[in-house]
Amino acid sequence: MQFNYHISVDKMQYSAPYEYIKQKVDVRLTRSVVEVFYHDQRICSHRRLYGHPGQYSTLEAHMPEDHQKYLKWNGERFIEWAKKIGTSTTITIKSILASYKVEQQGYKACMGLLKLADRYSVDRLEAACKKALSYTPHPSYKSVKNILATGQDKVTANKPSDKTNNSNPDDHGYTPGAGYYGGK
Repeated sequence: MQFNYHISVDKMQYSAPYEYIKQKVDVRLTRSVVEVFYHDQRICSHRRLYGHPGQYSTLEAHMPEDHQKYLKWNGERFIEWAKKIGTSTTITIKSILASYKVEQQGYKACMGLLKLADRYSVDRLEAACKKALSYTPHPSYKSVKNILATGQDKVTANKPSDKTNNSNPDDHGYTPGAGYYGGK
């Protein structure tokens, strides 16, 4: 059984009690049911999945307690929380959720990202997400955390576009004199 407490049968994923991680289990298939056995004892069964590969059938009772708490969350809840922080944080959360085949697999990363505001501040988290989005349209929790840890969110670049039209003409750099062009 895999570390994520699922077994793969015909490219579909079925959960089994997490206590059996790393154990060898036997599977019995019918047209409508998948049954999982450990030492000839049935430990679970699922309705058999059909259609596009990679679907999951997960029972809450099979999950470790620390995974069960994420069932109370959903993608929309993380997005609403992110909106209270800012636009860049919202885009980052949406990107994290979209990067997983099964949305719930992204909840831990979303929670970790949003909790960075407790450690660093809401403003710094928003700035770090904005910085991460300038590098890639799909930033990760790890990249945003690294930006905060190294203080890259505090660095701002002065761009020529930041200047107003009322700037001093001498601010535009060196203008060569007549001598440069062969004049006197």
